[in-house]
Amino acid sequence: MQTPLRFALIGCGRISPNHIAAAKANNLAFAALCDIVPEHMEDKVVKFELPENIRRYTDYRELLREVQPDLVAICTESGLHAQIALDCIAAGSHLIIEKPIALSIKDADAIIQAAAEKGVKVSACHQNRFNKSILKIRDAVDKRRFGRMFHGAAHIRWNRGWEYYDRAAWRGTWEQDGGALMNQCIHNIDLLRWMMGGEVEEVFAYTDRLNHDYIEAEDLGVALVRFSNGAYGLIEGTTNIYPRNLEETLYLFGEKGTVKAGGQSVNLIEEWRFSDALDDAEQVMREHHEIPPNVYGFGHTPLYADVIDAILNDREPAVTALDGKLAMELVLAIYKSAAEGKPVKLPLKECATTDFTGRFDS
Repeated sequence: MQTPLRFALIGCGRISPNHIAAAKANNLAFAALCDIVPEHMEDKVVKFELPENIRRYTDYRELLREVQPDLVAICTESGLHAQIALDCIAAGSHLIIEKPIALSIKDADAIIQAAAEKGVKVSACHQNRFNKSILKIRDAVDKRRFGRMFHGAAHIRWNRGWEYYDRAAWRGTWEQDGGALMNQCIHNIDLLRWMMGGEVEEVFAYTDRLNHDYIEAEDLGVALVRFSNGAYGLIEGTTNIYPRNLEETLYLFGEKGTVKAGGQSVNLIEEWRFSDALDDAEQVMREHHEIPPNVYGFGHTPLYADVIDAILNDREPAVTALDGKLAMELVLAIYKSAAEGKPVKLPLKECATTDFTGRFDS
């Protein structure tokens, strides 16, 4: 019987319960927790009935030296992801990194290179790729049921208010977070890029801060994306929806197929039309229907299962560090286009969220 991998969690904030639940569901051996606020660790030990003797650290470097975990999940503020990831890789730990994988092209490239040199598996935590709805849609893409892709659209119409930003000072800052697109919208932006079947060639965008004068970054972004295969993408992301989250939707339009995934976090198939008539649309929509308790969905558990299998069988995880970089790069290209007022070509050689410091100060 395979000995469970020894697991450590760095960062015990808002998203950490999903990682703890996924680790428990996959029978990982909890080795350590780390957070600069000890009360956050104690809260998770009690709520999730973790072993009372689980080791707790306020310094992740000390954790890495003393525990030497097989797998680490990084769930800190986004601006710390890259340095923690590089230190974990140097220590030989495999990684699941919460989105975004980093906040600059330079840091993302450093993670990818270091992981390759060390032989460490790194997965970007884009868990919505594991939604039942998304897996079904991706299967149709892989089987070329859409024919030629024409265009797709990602809409993220959510609400984030003062209480959300007041709970953590790093949120909405250029140095540690970015705005709505980098934080709330990057999952669906990743899905749009992944589904459209071509690399991004060019982006033209507008961003603005319309309703959150207490943060540094944007609360609205709209973008037009051109892919290398001739298809187009539309992105609309905002945290200004009154009075609560409305929807997260993904549309795909091809010469032989039309699909819409909706719900709070693209967890439902709401339209399923293909010329090949290989399946019954009503049955597909009924069978690929999930109602998660929150916008994080159910994808963390299968993502963890995939990463564990990748480690044990020495293969790449389904969602790689490169995937994480490409999603982040698209957001950075949107920021750059909006700031410069002109289309931006990809790939980006250099770009970081901090390049846009002061963007909305005037």
